[in-house]
Amino acid sequence: MAAVYLRKGFFTLPQTLAASRQRCYATAKQTRTNTLAAVAESISAKGFLRPHKPYAPGNDAAERVRAVAAQLQMTNGGDQRKLTDLGEKFKFLAACFEELQHGVPNSQVHDLNTVADVIAFYQQTVDTTVPLDALKRIELPENLHIQYEYLRFNPETDTKFNGKTAFPKSSTLVTGLKYRRKYEGHEAKRSWP
Repeated sequence: MAAVYLRKGFFTLPQTLAASRQRCYATAKQTRTNTLAAVAESISAKGFLRPHKPYAPGNDAAERVRAVAAQLQMTNGGDQRKLTDLGEKFKFLAACFEELQHGVPNSQVHDLNTVADVIAFYQQTVDTTVPLDALKRIELPENLHIQYEYLRFNPETDTKFNGKTAFPKSSTLVTGLKYRRKYEGHEAKRSWP
């Protein structure tokens, strides 16, 4: 029986109420894992600005992983050999890192259950290019133009409209340290303090 504390003391819950509380906790755990999967999916959909290093696998990545497995006497079972012992799995992944200079992120270690999973991981390319920079490499349609280096309005240097702006009361502030040297800011004159 479960005990609950009230202001005046302890009392015990009936067995049915305790069981229903456990069922509610179990469903809350299931909902939380479904939510966790949804969060992981949304993070993977973003796909840029990840803290991973770029990686391009060589043609011999599978053979090199198999050679590491052979060095560690993990050849029985072939590529379908299960990595059940955590110490053995750690040694294997550490040796693969040393061989291929590409580590497995902590968030993906639990997905690698067999040697074949590790081979598949090391055969995947990791591209860390931001999507805007990736657009520079492809040929765009004729009716689409992306201005990568944008222009900032400044009434002293703008000659197109003789220093006139469509927004006379709004300032153009440059707040980033990176762009402070590149773009000049402009503070608009106020008619009222």
